[in-house]
This record gives sequence, C-alpha cells and structure tokens, in this order.
Amino acid sequence: MTIDRTLASTLGVGAPGHALDVDEALSTRLRDLALVEIDALLIGDRPQELVAAFADDVADALREARARIAALRSQLGGADPLSVLEVTTRQRASDAGAAGVDRIRARLATQADSARAMARLTALAAGLIPRLFEADRRR
Repeated sequence: MTIDRTLASTLGVGAPGHALDVDEALSTRLRDLALVEIDALLIGDRPQELVAAFADDVADALREARARIAALRSQLGGADPLSVLEVTTRQRASDAGAAGVDRIRARLATQADSARAMARLTALAAGLIPRLFEADRRR
C-alpha cells in the first residue's frame, strides 16, 4: 500500500492520487509533532511512557515523510522535458513540434509541483529530526 493510500484511508484525506491533500496532511502531522515540548511530557505519572510514545510517533511520521519524499523524487526523474532545446529550430516550428508544447509544459509543471512538495516535506523532516534524537536520549 502506498503512502498516499495509507494516509487517505487512515486520515480520511482525499482519494488515492490526490497528492496535495496527502502532502498537506503529512505536513500538518510533522508540524504538530515539532510543536511538542519534550519537557512537558516529563510531567505526570508515567513520563517515560509518554516520551517513548512521542519518539515512536515521530519516527513513524518521519518514515512516512521518507516514503513520500522518495515518491516525489522519482517524479523528478525521467526524460528531460527541456531536451527540446537540442532539436533544430525547424523541428520545433513544425506541427509535430508544436503539438508537444502542452506535454512539455505539463511535465515541467508536474516537476515543479513535486520539487516544491519535496522541499516542504524535507524542511519539516529536518526540523523534526532533533526532536527524535532528544526523545530517544530521554527514554
């Protein structure tokens, strides 16, 4: 099961394939976990259990982010849409060349969307890594 389907079925966010909803749900989860103060978890009856549960939740969220980042990275691969610059002016001006404009534009837009989503998730994961290490030290 892909992360898209997992998040969609677990969180009720969108349908499989609606990456923006899935990315937003995952981003929200990562942001929320980053707001937790570990010192606040140490207050109460069973602080070690709370810290352990928090660490496990952070690790799980980071695993989901890792899988999603890998999926987004794969969308950046493939043929270079700007390879059209390597063909002659005459080829680009032909009817066949003009027909590829929408395909090239769509591919570039998809790559841009993937890169933005990957950057957002990567930045959020980078901010959460110190929390995981701190929670693991306090277990």
